[in-house]
Amino acid sequence: MWTQTVRHLAVVGSLLGASSALPQGTSGDSSSTACNNSPSLCDKKYSEITHLGAHDSAFLRDESTGNSIAGNQYYNATYALDAGLRLLQAQVHVEDSGLRLCHTSCSILDAGPLQDWLTKVREWIDDKPNDVVTILLVNDDDGTTADFAKAFEGAGLSQYGYVPEGTTTGGGWPTLQSMIDDKKRVVSFVTNIETDQSSAYLLDEFSHVFETPFEVTELTGFGCDVDRPKKIASGADAIADGKLSLVNHFKYAGITDSIQFPDVDSIQTVNDPGTSQGNVGLHLQTCSKEWGARPNFVLVDFYSEGDPLAAVDSMNSVSDATGREENVPTTNDAGERRNNLGSAALVAALAGAVMLI
Repeated sequence: MWTQTVRHLAVVGSLLGASSALPQGTSGDSSSTACNNSPSLCDKKYSEITHLGAHDSAFLRDESTGNSIAGNQYYNATYALDAGLRLLQAQVHVEDSGLRLCHTSCSILDAGPLQDWLTKVREWIDDKPNDVVTILLVNDDDGTTADFAKAFEGAGLSQYGYVPEGTTTGGGWPTLQSMIDDKKRVVSFVTNIETDQSSAYLLDEFSHVFETPFEVTELTGFGCDVDRPKKIASGADAIADGKLSLVNHFKYAGITDSIQFPDVDSIQTVNDPGTSQGNVGLHLQTCSKEWGARPNFVLVDFYSEGDPLAAVDSMNSVSDATGREENVPTTNDAGERRNNLGSAALVAALAGAVMLI
């Protein structure tokens, strides 16, 4: 981890032209308060920042899941927040017991009730008063707004929910500091929901955000075209219309063309902050140039591999990161995590011929 930290600082310093880099845990002004791990971000608008996110953050490839092939992360959501990520994405399915976090289907990987997961996130937020966190939930089974509101309220997270005042078109988002001062520090996007004034903090994702393609199977496949919502012609047009941008930067590998799973063998390349083919650094820079604005969000798999934070720090011109914590290594070695497909997930994948997204 120390080697990775040194490399992170070197990359950021090089990209920003800095003459020297500060160690993590310090800043240029020790009296400054950090917002999202940096004093320099406090006065920036939420819409002016690139937020690093954990794709399918609830679905782990670790001992608890038998190193399941369906897992997208080695560490859970609160570890991701500790490490410096500020966007958590997950899939939600409707079951008889309520909303559950399930990967593609609950027979493949079931991470439990949504409310339980949100409670853990809320506990983290309780302890971090100077951080703004974004949650993005993929509503796979068209759960109702009331269903999601019940989970957020039961978890105690709704108290932090940010509600846009008027319109966010044209850069109308507040600064991180104002969101922190107002104690409305959680931005919650959900796909396929209807706006409900009784839970106005639950924002329909595609009314506010557009995304790049997410079914990438080659290192040459990362692009900046708009994949969702379909009605948008280009990222530049969407940004001009006031929408936020989300870059999907994760790659799939496959047993066959119809059975795809998160690719860990290429992860060092994919999560590299550099400018070679397939690197997250190149992807962000390319979209920034094409759109005329830095991407607002980027989702990655296995965030602890490579150094995607360095690419995001470069986008944000951050060289004073502070308060990020190291993740604790698991007892699994890398080979086991890469090669153990996880019997339940593998059987389900072979039977259903699915892409585990």
